[in-house]
Amino acid sequence: MPALSSRLKRAQPAATVQMSILARELQARGHHVISLTIGEPDFATPRHAIDAAYGAALAGDTKYPPIDGEPALKAAVQRKFKEENRLDFALDEIAVSNGGKQSIFNAMIVTMEPGDEVVIPSPYWVAYPLLTCLLGGEPVFVSCAQNNGFKLRPEDLDAAITPRTKWLILNFPNNPTGAACTRPELRAIADVMDRYPHVWIMDDAIYEHLRYDRVEHVTIAEVAPELRDRIVTISGVSKTYAMTGWRVGFCGGPKTLIKAMVTMQGHATAGVSTVGQAAALAALVGPQDGVEARAEAYRRRRDLVVAGLNACAGINCHRPEGAFYVFPNIAGCLGRTSAGGRRIETDEDFCLALLAEQHVAVVHGGAFGISPYVRISYASDDAVLEEACRRIKVFCNELH
Repeated sequence: MPALSSRLKRAQPAATVQMSILARELQARGHHVISLTIGEPDFATPRHAIDAAYGAALAGDTKYPPIDGEPALKAAVQRKFKEENRLDFALDEIAVSNGGKQSIFNAMIVTMEPGDEVVIPSPYWVAYPLLTCLLGGEPVFVSCAQNNGFKLRPEDLDAAITPRTKWLILNFPNNPTGAACTRPELRAIADVMDRYPHVWIMDDAIYEHLRYDRVEHVTIAEVAPELRDRIVTISGVSKTYAMTGWRVGFCGGPKTLIKAMVTMQGHATAGVSTVGQAAALAALVGPQDGVEARAEAYRRRRDLVVAGLNACAGINCHRPEGAFYVFPNIAGCLGRTSAGGRRIETDEDFCLALLAEQHVAVVHGGAFGISPYVRISYASDDAVLEEACRRIKVFCNELH
């Protein structure tokens, strides 16, 4: 057989996917598994978005789309950035991609050379370092401790940047912690970045509408317009409108970067599904009352899960400001043995034992760059979350 590329060795599967596979295998053996591993809304896509996709298909809108996105959708994205984020982008500074993840990939692949460094606040979404390594770069992690609300301290960022740094990646509200930065906190980060003009800045704002307790969403591009020519702001319809499977993301940034990203997308996937773009357009310009209703449901679920986890022996759960994850510390569970005889030395041991004995699937914090924590998605209905918390409490209380 001819050889495969050496690059494949750097393409490691995400831990979130691996735990989901284990959960499905256990489910297939007849067990009732509660899987809280994947960041996917449990709500249905808005009906008017589905109707728009169906109407587009019936109308014959099924041909090749423009690589950078349908003009109507780009115009809607332009209005969204202006009205919601106070960012003015020309249409040639906007691109539509196959999910927000492709925008991230496009931006990095057109800028990075082997050995370039990418500064990634930790805890982080698992894709950031995996993609960095795939492209031949080196992730540089900056710890964001729980005692600082899982947020990035300017002095730590400053210490991490070198002449080889190519990107800083920001993700607030954050996956996996749900942390959200305030305007002054972003301004302090921008003040650091002002001293390093050779570094691009990526603002992954995919959870921008999932914020609670009147927390304001701000982007670094709004806070620091002087850095605008090296910031790409990324969002999409997946989390806000429960449209993960439609695979429609978008971004705004400097024209030169966006043009390069569109060129690369043309080689990789070309344009986004026409019917998917029709659905995304309807979601952006249609009724928005569902956005607030879903966010309120997530806030209620957050409170339910935080209270449930803090009632578990050995767990301390921080109360997040956004997204739909909690990231509890399980230090009090380590060094003990489960009811089924499994020794718990790491957060991964905790997750595997919890799945085997109580059939609840969560992801170990080490996969996100910090231990001993676990990530739990609360994008499930209240009854499922209550039962999950009950099982986790039983598991923790039986540790000895």
